[in-house]
Amino acid sequence: MIIYNETIIVDESIHHEWLKWMQTVHIPAVMATGYFDTFRILRVMDSPNEGVTYCIQYHASDNESYQQFSIKHQQHLQAIHQQRFENMFVMFNTLMHTID
Repeated sequence: MIIYNETIIVDESIHHEWLKWMQTVHIPAVMATGYFDTFRILRVMDSPNEGVTYCIQYHASDNESYQQFSIKHQQHLQAIHQQRFENMFVMFNTLMHTID
């Protein structure tokens, strides 16, 4: 399984609004692409960063699914996120493969 992880450090003043938007708009848009089977939202409890840190993990069955998502949708979806919450977050992405 491939896990595409977005780690986002959100300004504390907007993190409730951001989380609601992620749950109702962004994550459903990512899932609607059809390239991921499931997702998980995690909040980092002991982050050394200012703000509130979340991880959104999207699970794909194979690397090809992630690659197609990346080519066809990732840039557009991230641009919407950037425009909506400009200067209120920092994000980095990680691509992982599960070890059984």
